[in-house]
Amino acid sequence: MLKNKKIILGITGGIAAYKCIYLLRLLVTEGAVVKVIMTPNATNFVSPLVLSTLSKNAVGIHLIENNSWENHIHLAHWADLFIVAPLTCNTLSKMAQGSCDNLLLATFLSIKCPVVVAPAMDEDMWFNDAVQQNFKLIKERQVLVIPVNVGELASGIYGHGRLAEPEQILSYIKNKFFRTTEFLNKKILITCGPTKEKIDPVRYISNYSSGKMGFALAESFYEKGADVFLISGTNLLNLKYNDIHFTYTESAEDMFLKCKSLAKEMDYLILSAAVADYKPTEIATQKMKKDSTDIHIQLTKTQDILLYLGQHKLEHQTLIGFALETNNGFDNATKKLKNKNLDYIILNEISNQNQCFQSDENEVTMISKNFETQTYPKQSKKELAHKITLYLAHKISHKL
Repeated sequence: MLKNKKIILGITGGIAAYKCIYLLRLLVTEGAVVKVIMTPNATNFVSPLVLSTLSKNAVGIHLIENNSWENHIHLAHWADLFIVAPLTCNTLSKMAQGSCDNLLLATFLSIKCPVVVAPAMDEDMWFNDAVQQNFKLIKERQVLVIPVNVGELASGIYGHGRLAEPEQILSYIKNKFFRTTEFLNKKILITCGPTKEKIDPVRYISNYSSGKMGFALAESFYEKGADVFLISGTNLLNLKYNDIHFTYTESAEDMFLKCKSLAKEMDYLILSAAVADYKPTEIATQKMKKDSTDIHIQLTKTQDILLYLGQHKLEHQTLIGFALETNNGFDNATKKLKNKNLDYIILNEISNQNQCFQSDENEVTMISKNFETQTYPKQSKKELAHKITLYLAHKISHKL
């Protein structure tokens, strides 16, 4: 999402400046081109050498360097986004008043792109009337302010004023500025992860699904402008974006009821969850004790969520299923595609070379209802999700 985006990272003189080493690293890892500007005081908290090494660009500090005037006008016209993190009370005051006594402020006053600031200060400073008035002034001038966190502060007290974590800052700017529009105004329902079918209060039937593919798809669709609804079975994953609607479900019945309640509102329904096909006919109310005899558990079929959605699919909807196969993959997947009235099916074939469960990588084949195929070789699930969403976006554009 940030590939080749040009970002100025402005760092001011507060103890929280050390966090911006990690923020810089995240921006560069996302593919952004980053130039760092520091106030002179910021160099007391973090080394310009570290920042220049990570950004692979010279760090700007002074308006005049080595008898040469630093071209803040060029910087201001170059950038797609200007982030100031941390923003101290002192720099906030100067920004509000239009002061220009260092390179960071001169660039700010000349900037043509959006500006985002992430404040960091002690709680008493944060709630000071003058400080809040300065925030009001810069907001009126279209500067966006990332909320502070509540936590332990450098003074030793616990309260408001802690700098947002680097991951929070990254998520904020991606959400505000770099989402694309391929799926703008589209609602996407995605299921993922394993379901659990109780045997007794301590045992259940499940599988090895991690939910990683579904989370990657949810984030990729969100980055392309969609309103995403993610329904997940048990997993230990964290979403990048708070605006993705997340629901946790345990059993196949729970997942079915949630899908059923949302389905009519959706434009795309993508069912990547590994839903248990069977559940115990009866659930023991007490733990089943081990003794000398064998235990026989009678199983009954669970609700087929994909079949139900296929039977009730609306004209404008696109329904996509996943097929996990160990043999006769293409034949089994195309049979499922036809029988369940799908528009696409994504075939996972487990082999010694492709152990997709719990893995960060996968290789799949996407099959359309017209039996057109698109094969994606082994790659990260994040890359795979990006390519699948682009493929679907391409299909949308050719329908219009």
